[in-house]
Amino acid sequence: MTLSEERDAQGGLEQVSHVDRVASLTGIRAVAALTVVGTHAAYTTGKYTHGYWGLVGSRLEIGVPIFFVLSGFLLFRPWVKSAATGGPPPSLSRYARHRVRRIMPAYLITVLFAYVLYHFREAGPNPGHTWLGLVRNLTLTQIYCNGYLGKYLHQGLTQMWSLAVEASFYVVLPLLAYLLLVLIARRRWQPKAMLAALAGMALISPGWLVLVHTDHWFPDGARLWLPTYLAWFLAGMALAVLQAMKVHCYAFMAIPLAIICYFIASTPIAGAPTTSPATLSQAIFKTVFYAVIAALAVAPLALGDQGLYSRLLASRPMVWLGEISYEIFLIHLITMEFAMVYVVRAHVYTGSMLYLFIATMVITIPLAWLLHRFTRVKDG
Repeated sequence: MTLSEERDAQGGLEQVSHVDRVASLTGIRAVAALTVVGTHAAYTTGKYTHGYWGLVGSRLEIGVPIFFVLSGFLLFRPWVKSAATGGPPPSLSRYARHRVRRIMPAYLITVLFAYVLYHFREAGPNPGHTWLGLVRNLTLTQIYCNGYLGKYLHQGLTQMWSLAVEASFYVVLPLLAYLLLVLIARRRWQPKAMLAALAGMALISPGWLVLVHTDHWFPDGARLWLPTYLAWFLAGMALAVLQAMKVHCYAFMAIPLAIICYFIASTPIAGAPTTSPATLSQAIFKTVFYAVIAALAVAPLALGDQGLYSRLLASRPMVWLGEISYEIFLIHLITMEFAMVYVVRAHVYTGSMLYLFIATMVITIPLAWLLHRFTRVKDG
C-alpha cells in the first residue's frame, strides 16, 4: 500500500501520524530490550567494574525504566481517553484478561524451560532452583521475601524481578486511575489537577526508599517492590495526560538532554553497578535520573514528534524487533550463558562484551521469534 492509499484507508494524514507514533513506540521497545541485553553482557564479561565506562555499560539497564514508562503511558491512556471524551471507563475484566494473556504464556514457558534446563546441567550458585523457587517464580512472587538473592533467585531468570514489579503495577493501575479520575478529577476532564496529583504520587518512590533504607522492619526484597519504581510508571501516565492535552515534545531537545542525564547517572552519584544502590542518596539519585531519562526517551514518540528519531524507531527492522522485545527479554540470559560457553568460549567475568552481545543476539532473536509466534494473542 502506498502512502496516499494508506491515508485514504485511515481517514487522513492525522490518523496516519497516529499509526506512525504507535510504530515508533513499538520500535523503542526494541531499544529497551537491546539495552537490557547490553547491561547483562557487561556484567557477564566483568566490564561493569571497569571504572567510569564500566558504569556506562551497567547503566544500560535503563531499558527497564523505558519499559515501565511505556507501560504507564500505554495502559493509562484508555482511562485518560474516557475522561477527556466523557466516555465509559475501560472494562476491568477485559483489562485483566488482556494483561494475563499478554505476559503469562511466554513467561510460563520460559520459567519451566529454565528449571528443566538447569536441572540437567551443572551451574553456579542457584538458590532459586527448588520446588518452592519454581512456585515463586511461576507466580511472580519471588521478590516478596527477605533474602531474595539467597532464596528464589534463579540463575537463568535473574531479570524477572522487573516483571514481578510490572505485574504489581498491572494490579495497582485501576486503583490509581480511580483515585485520579474519580476522587481527584471528580469524573471531569481536569488534566492540570491530574498532572499535579501524578507529581505528588511520584514522591512515593523517594519516600519508600527512605523507609527501606532506614527501617529494618522491611525485608531486603522491599527495595525491589513497586513503590521504588512507581515514579517511572507515573512518568508514563503523565505522558498520557499530556498527549490528551495535545502537548508536543521534540526529539532534538529531549534526546540530547536524556543523553546528558545518562552520562551523569553513570557516575558514582547513582551508586555501584547493582540493581539496588547501597546508600539512600544513591538510590534516590538513580530513581530520579532513570525516570527523567526514560521519560525523555519516550516523550517525543508519545507527544507527536515526526522527525528522524521517530522515523528511525518506526522503521520496519526496529518495529519487528520491538514486536519480539518481550520474548528477547525473557530468554536472553539463558541464551547468553550458552553463547558465553560455546561461542565466546570465555570464563565468567572475562571476554569481550561486544562479542558476547552479538553472539547472544544471534542466538536469541530466532528463538524469541518462535516463542512470540506460538504464544502471541491476536487482537480481538
